[in-house]
Formats: sequence, C-alpha cells, structure tokens
Amino acid sequence: MVRSALATQGSRLNQGPRTGADYIPAATVVFGSMISLLPIVSATGWWPDWGLLMLVAWRLLRADAWPAWWAAPLGFVNDMIVGNPIGLSVALWAAMMIAMDILDRRTQWRDYWIEWGIAALFIALAELAQWRFAALMGASVPLGVTAGPAILVGVLSFPVAAFLAARIDRWRLGR
Repeated sequence: MVRSALATQGSRLNQGPRTGADYIPAATVVFGSMISLLPIVSATGWWPDWGLLMLVAWRLLRADAWPAWWAAPLGFVNDMIVGNPIGLSVALWAAMMIAMDILDRRTQWRDYWIEWGIAALFIALAELAQWRFAALMGASVPLGVTAGPAILVGVLSFPVAAFLAARIDRWRLGR
C-alpha cells in the first residue's frame, strides 16, 4: 500500500498489460520479417530469417502468446515479404508450432541451453527446407555455400532475438 502511494504518476502498478498486448508478439514477428527489406547485398544468402527467429523466440518464451494457428497467417506474411514461394513458411512455421506444442507437453523443464538447442534445430531444419525447395525449383545452390552460413548466423543470432522478445514481453505486460 505504501509503495503504491509513494509511486510516481507514470507508474504502471496494478494496471495490467498494455492495450493491444495480445497482438504485440505477432507484430514483432512481422517486423522481423520486414528486416529482410533492408538493402543488404550478398552473393550468398547468409542473412537469417528474423521473422522465424522472432517466432521461435516468442514461442519458447511464452507458449500462451498466441494460438498455434497464428503460424499460418504469420508464415503467409513472411512469404509475401521475404519472397519465398507462397506456402513454404506457412507449412514450416505451422509444423514448428505443432512440434513445439508436443515438446511442451513432453518436457518437465528447460533451461536456456536446451531452448537454444531447440531453436538451433528448428532454424537448421527451416534453412535446409528452404535450400532443398530452391534446389528442387532448379536453382544452383550448393549446400555449404548457401545453407551453411545462414544456419550458423541464424543460430548465433537467436540469443539476440530471445533477448528482444523477453524485453518486449516485459514492456507489453507492464513490468
């Protein structure tokens, strides 16, 4: 009682989450997909899919941030922004959300290293699926030159995405 009486006027004590807090995780995933619109030029595709990184970070941080079916519309938006064939991210992200739901039911506890390993597995599978799909479509994409650096940079960038998701989650819940 005393702390709330002495709090400053801008305090968010006992006010609950911010307005629109349910949509902030999805907006950060879309914003992560929009990072690919930056004018970064490279001969190989080493730039990680930040939409995927934010999706995995939010899902590992909070299983209740959104229902599993949100992966399909978010994957569609990612396909439209990034330039993937329509349906590739939809299928991959939906499968990842289902797999993460199964993992949540099977595991009792997870620490940071286990979550980083889970994220590394999902990032690697997504990049390999994108590489394989590009190869099936006739692109000349050697595995070591295209998918390898993207997997490495994506796995090493995941802690940044997890940190951003945690900070944004703290802000959106008013803590």
